[in-house]
Amino acid sequence: MSAVTEERTLRRGGVRALYAGNARAVVGRGLQATRSSNWVVVASGFIEPIFYLLSLGVGLGAYIGTVADASGREIPYAAYIAPALLAVSAMNGAIYDSTWNVFFKMNFAKIYEGMLATSLGPLDVALGEILLALFRGAIYGVGFQFVMQLMGLNLSWWAVLAVPAVMLVAFGFASIGMGVTSYFTTFQQMEWIMFVLMPMFMFSATFFPISVYPEPLQWLVMALPLWHGVELIRGLTTGVVGPDALVHVLYYLVMIAIGLYFTTRRLRALFLD
Repeated sequence: MSAVTEERTLRRGGVRALYAGNARAVVGRGLQATRSSNWVVVASGFIEPIFYLLSLGVGLGAYIGTVADASGREIPYAAYIAPALLAVSAMNGAIYDSTWNVFFKMNFAKIYEGMLATSLGPLDVALGEILLALFRGAIYGVGFQFVMQLMGLNLSWWAVLAVPAVMLVAFGFASIGMGVTSYFTTFQQMEWIMFVLMPMFMFSATFFPISVYPEPLQWLVMALPLWHGVELIRGLTTGVVGPDALVHVLYYLVMIAIGLYFTTRRLRALFLD
């Protein structure tokens, strides 16, 4: 029996089969790869929402004027869409890292197969990749928050919690994204990701209040994960913070748990069983 085969046999049961406590090794490798080849993609993910903010929030906002926030207070249109764009930025960054990036590593580069032939477990790999997405979400959150502060779009001291909220949103989408991607085997299947993301981007109260929809459609939008991220971050930056914020946080905690469960289970089934 080879050393690799013996190692896999020993790891099929117990906690050690899932987690070796070394997710930092996966993070370290990912940061090295990002520094050498993917920095342009990371930078574009930060710049894109700023363009939306300037063109729609400032340009179109000059014609719209103000809109009502969740408390009924009139706020500038730019202050209304800025936190939504922050949530979208976190979603897009996390999804890129946990879907296309993971799909290539899993099906073409065979990186995970090599990782799991070492002492690493599937939960190490899952957490490592998701932490990379979390790191990217933190960069976007801090940078965009700085821009919002300079433009006077943070209307409450609660806005200091927007960056942790952005990381929670990124964590949720990264967990689900990696779990779903682990079941994909073709590029055609990957196209479904954008098919799902684009409607969420357009209709999750990103650019206009959810009240413009008929009531049945409102319930559908409120079931979408991006809406919860938009409402959570918008509430923090505008100062409308209530019990609903806990509901949004709980929604993402459930997303994270489900995503980690299915990702770990799938990686173990693919490479260890």
